[in-house]
Amino acid sequence: MNTFFRSSVLALAVFFVSSYCIAQKTDAFNVKEVERIENFLASDEMRGRKTGSPEIDKAAAFIADEFKKAGLQPVQGSSYLQEFVMVKPKLNELKYKAEGADIDSKNIIVVTSKAEVEIDEKSGYEVRYIKAGDNFAGEIGKIITEKKNLVVLVDTSFSKTFPRLAPRRPMFQNPNNKVFILGNVLPKEFKIKANHSFEETRLANVVGILPGKTKKAEQVIFSGHYDHVGIMKPVDGDSIYNGANDDAAGITAVILLANHFKNLANNERTLVFAAFTAEEIGGFGSQYFSRQFDPQNVVAMFNIEMIGTESKWGKNSAYITGFEMTDMSQIMQKNLQGTEFTFHPDPYKEQQLFYRSDNATLARLGVPAHTISTSKMDSEPHYHKPSDEVSTLDLNNMAQIIKAIAESSKTIIAGKDTPSRVKAESLRAN
Repeated sequence: MNTFFRSSVLALAVFFVSSYCIAQKTDAFNVKEVERIENFLASDEMRGRKTGSPEIDKAAAFIADEFKKAGLQPVQGSSYLQEFVMVKPKLNELKYKAEGADIDSKNIIVVTSKAEVEIDEKSGYEVRYIKAGDNFAGEIGKIITEKKNLVVLVDTSFSKTFPRLAPRRPMFQNPNNKVFILGNVLPKEFKIKANHSFEETRLANVVGILPGKTKKAEQVIFSGHYDHVGIMKPVDGDSIYNGANDDAAGITAVILLANHFKNLANNERTLVFAAFTAEEIGGFGSQYFSRQFDPQNVVAMFNIEMIGTESKWGKNSAYITGFEMTDMSQIMQKNLQGTEFTFHPDPYKEQQLFYRSDNATLARLGVPAHTISTSKMDSEPHYHKPSDEVSTLDLNNMAQIIKAIAESSKTIIAGKDTPSRVKAESLRAN
């Protein structure tokens, strides 16, 4: 073999080996990876990943390790865990005295995360009113989020709905108190004393960051939730609600996307990869996460939920919730021109999916935050059932969906396209 021939053979061998290595490195959307992650998160050993269970802690550790191996930066110090505490209050005692109005103590509800609350007319609490004919739920939503101590006089026309204000679910620790009084006249002088005990639950999102190059302050979020409903009523002898599609599928996508964009290493904007906890019990993980960011700096949010089954249009398709509320969907479709993949508007608008997933909190703050899904919500046979197992998923189609999400986001990540914001009037209209 002459020297030239040997050199040529060697060069070709190096080329093919290098090409193979590059392909292996950048092929983040292979089915084996989808199957590996799904098989861990949705295994029977994970017992349905219920919020507060030992198994969900194992899931968090697994996702954190995946983020570390991908080369993402931890969200805080050396940890990928974004930890927070929820408290579930129990009213032990409520005492009430007043002059100038006759109000039953049963018609007073104190929403607090403090063990002892004692107020009177001189305590400096601002007063709010919910009047007859007001949108009760809307007014309560505004009041609860105010960072003030408030006394709220609720018109007696809401006597049937008033008891719903009593906290029955976990809540965030909050330095502010809200005191609701059912009545048409606020007493001139009053004294309220409430004593609560609390059950604490420590929770954690899992968050990894890939800093941007020229637009580091601008953030693009890829997210899903890693909790499910745990062990529930048996169906055909199976009581483990595995949650392979809901939403181990979304977390699988987030992990694969993290590897893909880290390998590309060309993101001009900062990418944030988030696995939320406690979605199934009230969306607390995404709510806490949203409070850690300035919404004006979040350019877009790709929330991914239940992409493991074919959509109503078949393979290579998915839908986007809130499709018409921003132009983000148009940008995504433009980036997919020439491919076989198509995004559609949400066909289940009557189910209000835009407001029911982890995109909702940031969307209400104006962020173009949408959920991508394929779930047939009018006929999904395994939704919230123990049959939601890996064997029911189309893993090949799922890999193509994840690849399409990556491709559809490329100009947003590159800083070339900036989606329009969600307008307040759009939210009111829906």
